Amino acid sequence: MNKLLFGISGLPIGSGIKNINYASGIDYVKSIGLDAMELLFVRNVNVTDKNKDIILKTKLENDIYLSAHGSHYINLNADELEKQEQSIERITKAVDGLLKVKGRSLIFHPGFYLKDSREQTYNTIKENLLKLPNEGVDYRLETTGKRTQFGTLEELVSLCKEISSCKLCIDFSHIHARRNGSLKCYDDFAEILQYVLNELGRSALDDLHIHMGGINYGEKGEKNHLPLLESDFNYIDCLRALKDYNVKGCVILEGPMVEKDALLLKNTYEKF
Repeated sequence: MNKLLFGISGLPIGSGIKNINYASGIDYVKSIGLDAMELLFVRNVNVTDKNKDIILKTKLENDIYLSAHGSHYINLNADELEKQEQSIERITKAVDGLLKVKGRSLIFHPGFYLKDSREQTYNTIKENLLKLPNEGVDYRLETTGKRTQFGTLEELVSLCKEISSCKLCIDFSHIHARRNGSLKCYDDFAEILQYVLNELGRSALDDLHIHMGGINYGEKGEKNHLPLLESDFNYIDCLRALKDYNVKGCVILEGPMVEKDALLLKNTYEKF
């Protein structure tokens, strides 16, 4: 990556386009000045043999970066081996869908601790990640927003060190929520980026997938997404830190005002 791209999770909501789909959504996203879209495979893989060609054509014409968010029903540390195998199958199906449109990054939450220790959970998830096909898609392990979920920054950085097909998806809003509102100022964001730089090297910051948005949280972590300006997430200092560390890759806005807030992020970033 040679710069930082900005885009949205799912389809735009303010386009006014009737029966909007991924192809028309990509056209609209490009027309308003955004660079990326994260396809939502959270309930099902909605790229098929019927729509793949028009999505790919529109992606290439608009030079849009495509990623996808995997199923919400993934738990690589499930108690039952059958459920672990089903999670691997869901990830594999998402890879197939993403490859149909030449997408690059598949983002997912690896699992839950349940009754296991952190070490046991880590080892089980690692074993299952190693079973995934190496198909030319980056598996982006996303930092999670609830304390019951596996996925601290430290856990995921460690997995990325051990598994070559895995890379980071830093969800700054999730980290903020998981730590009950700890990301307050520039130094808090810079500390995260410096940690990644120290542990994974410059290449990780040169190709980083990022989630950002307003978020509501409590002592147990994430509750729900909010519009940026209705939350306490300090997106200005976060973007400033990304600029100062010369981070490259893709920033995806998650929340109820997707393209409006994504443009707010991009326009703010470009003013620094």
